[in-house]
Amino acid sequence: MTMWKKPVALLTALALGLSGFGFAVADAVAEGGKGPAWLDSARMAKQETDGTDWVHDGRTYSAQRYSPLTQINASNVNQLGITWYDELDTYRGVEATPLYADGVIYNTLPWNITMAYDARTGKRLWTYDPQVPREFGRYACCEPDARGLAMWKGKIIINTLDGRLIALDAATGKPVWTVQTFEHDMPYTITGAPRVFDGKVVVGNSGGDLGVRGFAAAYDAETGKKLWKFYLTPGDPAKGPDGEASDSVMAMAAKTWAGEWWKLGGGANPWDSISYDPKLNTVYIGTGNGSPLSWHYRSQSKGDNLFVCSIVAVDATTGKYKWHYQMVPEEDWDFTCTSSIVSADLKIKGRMRQVIMQAPKNGFYYVLDRKTGEFISAEKIAPVNWALGFDKKGRPIMNPAAHYGTDPVLVMPSAGGAHNWFPMGYSPRTKLAYLPTYEWGMVYARDPNYQAKPFRSNSGWGGYTGDALKKRIALQAEAAKMEKAFLTAWDPVAQKAVWKVPLPRHGNGGVMITGSDLVFEGTTKQTFAAFDARTGKILWEMPVQSAPVGGAITYMLDGVQYIAVNAGWGGGAAQVERGAGTELPRASARLLVFKLGGNVQLPPLKADEKIPDPPPVTANEATIARGAQLYAQTCQGCHGQQAIGGVRDLRKLTRAEHAKFNDIVLGGISKDKGMASFADLLKQDEVDAIHAYIIARANEDWGRSSESAAPH
Repeated sequence: MTMWKKPVALLTALALGLSGFGFAVADAVAEGGKGPAWLDSARMAKQETDGTDWVHDGRTYSAQRYSPLTQINASNVNQLGITWYDELDTYRGVEATPLYADGVIYNTLPWNITMAYDARTGKRLWTYDPQVPREFGRYACCEPDARGLAMWKGKIIINTLDGRLIALDAATGKPVWTVQTFEHDMPYTITGAPRVFDGKVVVGNSGGDLGVRGFAAAYDAETGKKLWKFYLTPGDPAKGPDGEASDSVMAMAAKTWAGEWWKLGGGANPWDSISYDPKLNTVYIGTGNGSPLSWHYRSQSKGDNLFVCSIVAVDATTGKYKWHYQMVPEEDWDFTCTSSIVSADLKIKGRMRQVIMQAPKNGFYYVLDRKTGEFISAEKIAPVNWALGFDKKGRPIMNPAAHYGTDPVLVMPSAGGAHNWFPMGYSPRTKLAYLPTYEWGMVYARDPNYQAKPFRSNSGWGGYTGDALKKRIALQAEAAKMEKAFLTAWDPVAQKAVWKVPLPRHGNGGVMITGSDLVFEGTTKQTFAAFDARTGKILWEMPVQSAPVGGAITYMLDGVQYIAVNAGWGGGAAQVERGAGTELPRASARLLVFKLGGNVQLPPLKADEKIPDPPPVTANEATIARGAQLYAQTCQGCHGQQAIGGVRDLRKLTRAEHAKFNDIVLGGISKDKGMASFADLLKQDEVDAIHAYIIARANEDWGRSSESAAPH
């Protein structure tokens, strides 16, 4: 094993040619003599039957995450072991699906740090850090994630949290071209993977929780030239046509909105799933939640709000609208439809249908005609009460009781989703889809005092004080009793579960399926596991000291089948766990590579550090209450509700950190760790109030009532 703990300097092409990259170059010549990572349309077409590589986020354009490889199978999977790993030096969530071609693995981390590895040894060949400004971390709802990267004709293509699209030379890691995909007048970010579809890079964006106008855009993979842009919510009607948006499509969408939605953009951000059919020349865009999250404040409780929580089909060449299907009209619950969009050909009622499939947050599994958008079927994958079924045209029959006022109501599923972004897969052998599912509910109520605040969290949700809080607590206790998590095998034709394997809690990873009928998934038991694709039986499971949440890949090199996955617990599910105070001890993130007979052992976990003794509470109740409100508006996205958990549990600050609190929050001295200055958003008295609240929370949970009191 070769283990490299520190990023190496960016190497030149000459140095790489004289180093371990020589193996990769030889492999590339065997592929076609055009250099490493030379992916074109012809090579992409071969992926349908050739499992040697993993060159696209979902492996093929169908996004099935299915590989025909069979060397690792049910009879020998128990011999699987680690052959090498790389320490990624972060406790942030690592959610990317790596790519593999020509003897090299390409991977990307939080803050879009990207590296290439010799796939035989694990030696880092190059590392590229785009130097993302750390202040953009505060605009990412669930950590500064990077869910993947793309490949095209010798280039590795990444997008960055601050909106750049960058093509890197696959041999050197040096930028070939860079473009900026959005302005910074709204709190946009990018956390999803770019996708290259026959030479066109299609990219979405995030930010709907804070307030932005969602869109998708395409660029030429060779030059970075913008080809088209498709807005997913209408703009301010007083300003007339958008220029880049289709007037007729935006006019159609505007009829479904009310009020002044454009002030916060409306949302509908395509923050993860974008798919493609090369024969139909169609790009499918899965869109996110509305902004603000509350339908009442977003659109005066009126209208469907196109294209929030929808799949929108556009022409891949021009970006022109083809069709849409809206999963959640009147979206009110942070139900995003950005989960995997998977293509397959299914025999339904005696007729072969070209379909796309999606299981978004809202609790239903959808099958649509991918040429026309016709609704074919949908069925519950988890308990649902926001909708009562579907009419003949496929529109959900809304449950009026799920539209909350200031009185809290319990809605199923929760905003965490019956299925979130964790990648789904489909096997053409078993004709089953595989996905992590979650059964839970969430309590919603409207904040009667809500006012929009750009660049802050804009949910419009309330019910956190007085009698409303008492009801919220009671309803959430009711929801907690139903909490269950599974790996689910789903028959999309019969629209029913074939088997379910219980797992501990929300946040189990994306899946990868092989031609030997194995399903691989990372679990919240902090294991990586293989399941029988036909029965759900666990055939192999290895503790890996963290929960692998992204999708795994498999590939062939020197006649040996390998499996690679990032093990890095983080993101929204981790925030829930940390917020509940139930986070398991874990190692920092690693890239793990397995093969039959691998025998590399992971080092033991470090012992937990002692909780530091907090300062005494000196502020009055009014100041602490004000701090609680400011904390909820500004800090809890990263540091957890009620200051519990988060990427850093602020109740556990040391005395030295408390002494530097102003320098951290206003001075930005921890910028390199992702905590940029908030001087543009907070005044000194506001920071003092937040600090007082954090001290009070630490004392409430385990602190001291005076300088002489002992911690408990």
